Amino acid sequence: MVSRNLTSPAILLLLVVGCSAALRHPTTTSRRRPCKELVFYFHDILFNGHNSKNATAAIVGAPAWGNHTILAGNNHFGNVVVFDDPITLDNNLHSAPVGRAQGLYLYDKKDVFTAWLGFSFVFNSTEHKGSINFAGADPLMNKTRDISVIGGTGDFFMTRGVATLMTDAFEGQVYFRLCVDINVNYDPMACTAVARGKLSSVLGVIHRLR
Repeated sequence: MVSRNLTSPAILLLLVVGCSAALRHPTTTSRRRPCKELVFYFHDILFNGHNSKNATAAIVGAPAWGNHTILAGNNHFGNVVVFDDPITLDNNLHSAPVGRAQGLYLYDKKDVFTAWLGFSFVFNSTEHKGSINFAGADPLMNKTRDISVIGGTGDFFMTRGVATLMTDAFEGQVYFRLCVDINVNYDPMACTAVARGKLSSVLGVIHRLR
């Protein structure tokens, strides 16, 4: 009886420490879920001084040799564009939007046609609620480009993954359409559920030891 009384506190301590570690560091298996793929299109119409009714993007920063209605030469280096573009499930600009792509892109190299993107997909459909956040380099001359999925809200809370971009259409310097193939690899909500399950098991053991 004495031995049991002396041992129980030590066992309880080990169980609590183990439970705490499980909550902080879910196992590798619990971190990963089957890859979920989502495909959307977003349509960018740049303001050119004459299309304010339909424009969804505008130049807000330009180099000394540029202006705010025409993209600068030299691979548009120095231009910063803010956009609020419609997102659709197909490549038709006139399809019902399921959300908005909101953020900015900037042309960051003088000798190469490339850009950097930082934006969110903000959903307003019955199928998806919340947002997905993206950031990364966009080497525009490549057929496909990968950028990081760095977080989200709502249905996509703290989502992680990779999005593959492909230019689906391009009309001069006024309109382009991107196909965005999103591969979500990490859902921390699953980790939380597993950790909570471990906590319940540990508490059950503690209860039996009392």
